[in-house]
Amino acid sequence: CCENVIGYVPLPVGTVGPYLVDGKEYYVPMATTEGALVASTHRGARAITMAGGAHTELIGDGMTRAPALALPSLEAAAELKRWLEAPEAIAELQDAFSSTSRFGRLMGVKVGLAGKYAHVRFKCFTGDAMGMNMVSKGVNVVTQRIIDKFPGTELLGLSGNMCTDKKPSAINWIDGRGKSVAAEAVIPASIVASVLKTTPAAIGRLNMHKNFIGSALAGSIGGQNAHSSNILTAVYLACGQDPAQNVESSTCLTLMEEIPASEPGGESSLYVSCTMPSIEVGTVGGGTSLPAQAACLGLMGVKGAGETPGANSQQLSKLVCASVMAGELSLLAALSVNHLVSAHMALGRRDRK
Repeated sequence: CCENVIGYVPLPVGTVGPYLVDGKEYYVPMATTEGALVASTHRGARAITMAGGAHTELIGDGMTRAPALALPSLEAAAELKRWLEAPEAIAELQDAFSSTSRFGRLMGVKVGLAGKYAHVRFKCFTGDAMGMNMVSKGVNVVTQRIIDKFPGTELLGLSGNMCTDKKPSAINWIDGRGKSVAAEAVIPASIVASVLKTTPAAIGRLNMHKNFIGSALAGSIGGQNAHSSNILTAVYLACGQDPAQNVESSTCLTLMEEIPASEPGGESSLYVSCTMPSIEVGTVGGGTSLPAQAACLGLMGVKGAGETPGANSQQLSKLVCASVMAGELSLLAALSVNHLVSAHMALGRRDRK
């Protein structure tokens, strides 16, 4: 997974847990040099676990590749678009795609036109692999089938940037790429007070002004969160994922709001959720085969291929989302009572005792 190798760069690895996610306890590894990050995420996980744990849902699963094609005219490009987006085309192209992989499956096509040029975004199931190589190989064969069917079509590049890989984009935010996952938890005010040292009302108010209003003023795409990239990248580094894909993988919509008490004199709660449409992970291939990274995947019970194709990579994506939610919760809590600087001074300095 690397060329011209001269050695390894060691990174400290910490764990978050035990973290109750979907009724099962996990220890989530994080590789980072940022002081306080693991401790803060662990604090959020502890509060969620005490409240009954996190619940996650896989909303979608499909890796994408979008070649750029040149056609003789706008009329020819529009004809190609109509054909590709018709249901019968998928069945024809699936045969070509499946000839390149045991696990890959073509799921859908979306075509963007710019005059006589067509960018064709193929979405594919890739089993437990992150799947970029699998999809590229399959789409290469599919593209040749298209060129044969539509004379005069020219392949400009196998990746035309509508995929979109390692770049921020609205299409990933709206349509998803890789795994689309959401996680949620409900935390009683007493646990918010004892573990997070704040209140549901304070966290909910800050979330609105920081993650929604502040992100809107910044013109952010997928940045409606406090620091999802921090947690996701640390898990990626520990588990042999491609850290450059944190650009799109860490897009996240974080919700936090107070739930009023159900009866007079009762206790309010905090509702928290994270929705992440583009988590790109795999449990086979790439850096996942390295001993240390494989051990980190094994710690969570998702090493290698699952008995059901795709099960392990899907579970990893759920744990990534749940971990992001824990980190979001703890940071918003710290900011709501101005504890951020003191925590970093206590945990992030090299000379601490």
